[in-house]
Amino acid sequence: MRGTNPAETRLSNPGLQPRCVVHDMNKEINGIQLYYEHRGGGRPVLLLHGGTGIGDDWRYVFAEPPAGFELIAPDLRGHGRSTGRSFTIEQIADDMLALVDELGIESFDAVGMSLGAKALLHVATKRPQVLGSMVLVSGAAWFPESARRLMASAAPETYGEAEREAMRSKHPGGDEQILALWQQVHAFKDSYDDLNFTPPLLASIRARTLIVHGDSDPLYPVEMAMELHRWIPDSRLWVVPDAGHVPIFGEAAPEFSRIASHFLTAEPGPL
Repeated sequence: MRGTNPAETRLSNPGLQPRCVVHDMNKEINGIQLYYEHRGGGRPVLLLHGGTGIGDDWRYVFAEPPAGFELIAPDLRGHGRSTGRSFTIEQIADDMLALVDELGIESFDAVGMSLGAKALLHVATKRPQVLGSMVLVSGAAWFPESARRLMASAAPETYGEAEREAMRSKHPGGDEQILALWQQVHAFKDSYDDLNFTPPLLASIRARTLIVHGDSDPLYPVEMAMELHRWIPDSRLWVVPDAGHVPIFGEAAPEFSRIASHFLTAEPGPL
């Protein structure tokens, strides 16, 4: 499979190193310390990573900020250098809205992968007027049985020492933080109200939307991406062939970066 996400498929990825200055910041948001990095300048683009990942994962995708954009990449609640040990997807969305309010941002674009894409659905339906465009990578409107089965099998005790060591490099809270993240992912198997978007609710989204999905995603069948495309107005769909979950890493990164950047500029013509 092309472009797998190391944080969510337990695979390592050498990635690309950023070649520009990265500024790191902390804000007190909704009772937690929210860590984020920003680089570049121009229209703000919020980058939301996947479950058990961190904001720095985006450096493997955007080696440099696209021209005219400021990339803002937070560590989501409970992840990386942000605090909070339990969370819902809706809480993550509320944190992001509070962050842009704190930064004085009235309008922004966004890219989210997996957990981040799901949080963006909450953002886009809670406050449709603030989100100009968004790219949803491996998102879903609900948890299908295929995802619930995989989450049920991913109990914390199933992870080995190599996986714990890889997580320690990202999450400075150590084994306590890592265990809390794994428990949260495992608990999503029983969640039915946090991610439950109906067609009328998705139809309220105003943001121009690009939906990116691997045709062999083991968590979310490609039919779910097609339904998002059908229900979200002014949306476009890019199905990545021979690809699994989050097909934007490794050899897929340059193409994704080019297409996502082109989409966010709202330039006419084919992607």
